[in-house]
Amino acid sequence: MKTLSKGLNKDKVREISILKGEPNWMMEYRLESYDVFDNLKMPSWGQKIDINLDNITYYKKVYDDVSSWDNIEGNVKKTFEDIGLIDAEENYLGGMHVQYESESLYHNMLKELEDKKVIFLDTDTALRKHPEIFKKYFGTLVKNDDNKFAALNSAVWSGGTFIYVPPHTKLDRPLQSYFRIDSKNMGQFERTLIIVDEDSDVHYIEGCTAPTYSEDALHAAVVEIFVEKNAKCRYTTIQNWSNNVYNLVTKRALVEEGGTMEWIDGNIGSKLTMKYPACILKGDYAKGICTTIALADNNQVQDTGAKMIHLGKHTKSNILSKSIARNGGNASYRGLVKITKNALNSSSNIKCDTILLDEKSKSDTFPTNICENNESTLEHEATVSKIDPNQLFYLMTRGIDENKATELLIMGFIEAFREELPLEYAVELNQLLKGETIKECKR
Repeated sequence: MKTLSKGLNKDKVREISILKGEPNWMMEYRLESYDVFDNLKMPSWGQKIDINLDNITYYKKVYDDVSSWDNIEGNVKKTFEDIGLIDAEENYLGGMHVQYESESLYHNMLKELEDKKVIFLDTDTALRKHPEIFKKYFGTLVKNDDNKFAALNSAVWSGGTFIYVPPHTKLDRPLQSYFRIDSKNMGQFERTLIIVDEDSDVHYIEGCTAPTYSEDALHAAVVEIFVEKNAKCRYTTIQNWSNNVYNLVTKRALVEEGGTMEWIDGNIGSKLTMKYPACILKGDYAKGICTTIALADNNQVQDTGAKMIHLGKHTKSNILSKSIARNGGNASYRGLVKITKNALNSSSNIKCDTILLDEKSKSDTFPTNICENNESTLEHEATVSKIDPNQLFYLMTRGIDENKATELLIMGFIEAFREELPLEYAVELNQLLKGETIKECKR
């Protein structure tokens, strides 16, 4: 086991790079990023981020990466048994990557992927084994000065997922990762890099959990996705961080001509989530889709949304945001859609719906919608409502008790999101939203 003391300075950034045996250019990139992080202020927009960064542990390695569940030891293995991940691996998961604290713990590579020359590795291993393609893309879409937490990730990143899908390759099953924070005051800073080459198709799914402690933890990931000509990428996230985790993530995709990027984003847990998956629609006829759900419970703030930047002609984007607030939670939409002057004949549709389940909860919508040419269309619709008493009464007259009737109405409200999930994830989401497993994601 290797754990750095709390707090961050240049010496610790350098030590992380040395422990990983990285090339000089990566160490220099980390040190430069630390200077950027140190000089940037906390974001002045959005929600207040009240976390003591000096009280965070920035690197912890528990075990070396293994290829068999049998080699995972002691309490760590029990953790995954308790949340059902081992059973899931045996029953339905294909290519699988598991990260525990700062490092990859387990990796399973399907023979199908090897036969098709797909690269599916943790990000640290990809840096060692595929340095040329890694350096070509890494940090080019999310720069280290993009925001304070992207700079922090760039300085201390560890683990994450690297995928390269060669041209004209389609995968029959999704690739999957699971991220776990299991220590007090722990920071997790995975870095995900996905390249989907021309005329290829991939679906990637990730899940995230953490136990509840009285002290705060931090999850500050960066995701960069490159969708080449006529390619397609679907990125599905179901995160159920405990209510002491600050979940501050930068996710961005660059979509070339005829390409399609789909973000399917579920945010159930955390103390504060600020996450806005983005598509830069660079090529003509590129498409961006973002379907999100956020549940804000007691002492939770879900500040989520999406960004769509239209650069190419005939580009299309669609944002569907579903939010539920209960027990005094705050579920808000924050988004940006920009159709530039050269993105002629483009279109965007944004729909934001929120249900408030009590008088204490709240929701706000913060849209920024810009259309710079007269040949394009941009539509935005937002609603905030309570459970419809007429619908509730109708169900109850059919012999359904109030709690079950409310549950059915909520499931109907998020149906557009659930139908985008694989069956096992839809079942899990149902349980989370019913409140039966809010504190611990059971997979």
